[in-house]
Amino acid sequence: MFKRAIILAALVAIIALPFILRPKQRALERSDLTLVIITPHNEAIRSEFGRGFRAWYQQRTGKTVLMDWRVVGGTSDITRYLESEYVASFKSYWTGKLGRPWTAEIQNGFTNPKLPADTPAVVQEARKVFLASEVSCGIDLFFGGGSYDFIRQAQAGRLVRTALLEQHPEWFTASVIVPAFSGEVFYDPKGLWFGNVLSTYGILYNKDSLARLGITHPPQRWGDLTDPKYLGELALADPTKSGSMARAFEYVIQQQIEQQIAALQGPTGAKLSAEQTAQAVREGWVAGLQLIQLIGANGRYFTDSSQKPPIDVSQGDCAAGISIDFYGRSQAEVTEERGSGTPRLGFVVPRGGTVSSVDPIALLRGAPDRAVAEAFIEYTLTMEGQKLWNFKPGTPGGPVRFALRRLPVRQDFYAHDEWKAYRSDPDAAPFADEEHLVYHPEWTSAIFREMAFVVGAMCLDTHDELVVAWRAVNAAGRPPQAMAKLSDMSLVSYERTRGTIRQAFNSKDKVDEVRIASELDAAFRRQYREAEELARAGK
Repeated sequence: MFKRAIILAALVAIIALPFILRPKQRALERSDLTLVIITPHNEAIRSEFGRGFRAWYQQRTGKTVLMDWRVVGGTSDITRYLESEYVASFKSYWTGKLGRPWTAEIQNGFTNPKLPADTPAVVQEARKVFLASEVSCGIDLFFGGGSYDFIRQAQAGRLVRTALLEQHPEWFTASVIVPAFSGEVFYDPKGLWFGNVLSTYGILYNKDSLARLGITHPPQRWGDLTDPKYLGELALADPTKSGSMARAFEYVIQQQIEQQIAALQGPTGAKLSAEQTAQAVREGWVAGLQLIQLIGANGRYFTDSSQKPPIDVSQGDCAAGISIDFYGRSQAEVTEERGSGTPRLGFVVPRGGTVSSVDPIALLRGAPDRAVAEAFIEYTLTMEGQKLWNFKPGTPGGPVRFALRRLPVRQDFYAHDEWKAYRSDPDAAPFADEEHLVYHPEWTSAIFREMAFVVGAMCLDTHDELVVAWRAVNAAGRPPQAMAKLSDMSLVSYERTRGTIRQAFNSKDKVDEVRIASELDAAFRRQYREAEELARAGK
């Protein structure tokens, strides 16, 4: 009994000791208001903007705000979450408050902005009722992600207009926030969403790893990543789950289309006919996919998280990777600080191969606290909010703990030369670079998701077969027939992607999507095996 008592006392002490020794904490502060935000942004951004907004709002109103951040994953995960929450909420409103029967047609149609003329009247009515309602998902704001996702949310009717355009017309001018730049839209003209920070995409590389591989010239363009020396050394994210990686791949294709147009125009820059432009788009689409295919063949993996590649490159597990600019710059800074002070990582934005797009913010339909939510949107576009994106921690008006290493959307931010000493990236001038890619949404925007789907079938689902074929083709000296077979894109031509693939991918019956995916996977596997056989035969 005595031994048992000692053992029990020891267990109690082990359990109780951490609670006894932990430092005293203040009771949770009471807040006047709660702001609920769903976001893909990381902890650093949430921390700095939460702190900054609370202080700014309290100074203006005397009220305190509790920040309730909802993190469910990346932008694609958020999109699925919002879709399901609004379906459940509207169904409850439609059947409960209105006492109307719910059908599959209503569920599929009440968020559809392009209902066909023969759509049943009840579905059209449901759409009108939803757009006039205050149906809520219990969240105030959607903060962060790509403009593509916000455009889709706006079209579905899940975003609502704010008064910011009328409150601050001085912001939305050619010298502050432009409507669009290099083909990228920076805010919704109806005030449904606003870009508040810029993003671009580039290549992060590890200098030690390049030396190990015998690569003497760091990558400068997307095409440099097709070098077989990178085989098994590239860190990539899954474009079907990472909107940022899909965006980077879309820019690869857009650049190839522009090059096809330039080739047809010749040195005189002759104006092309509609037929010639269509030809350039088709050929550029194929050239872009071929480039992505070889980048994918060199990939070590395709991860679900866009934050993983920079980490693996910094650790030397991969020689290079495609990364959002702020992930790349931040990882380079962290690696330098923890090391000897000599930069081991490099980050390059491919010339003419990318363009600055925006990460927006928007008010969600039925926001529980609309007034404070609109104030937060306003705060992100004030100069106080903009400074948080690129000022160094501890500088006047800057973040407290984290260097966010992002580029503000306001052009007048870059006009203050006296701020350069405070900025993390004092030489960055996103609106001054003359070698921007000019984004043409009419080329690829309508098939953005289908493009990611095609890349998934071509590179992810069939990655093992692709790598084996790529090794064999290179070992054989890239014989023409084998190389032609490997890079054949007839399965996913521009016409087919816009036609049968898009139709199946967007079918109401998900069996159609599964079927086309299985067909493409099987066809690419056969193609890669045939390319391997041709390479081994020296053909």
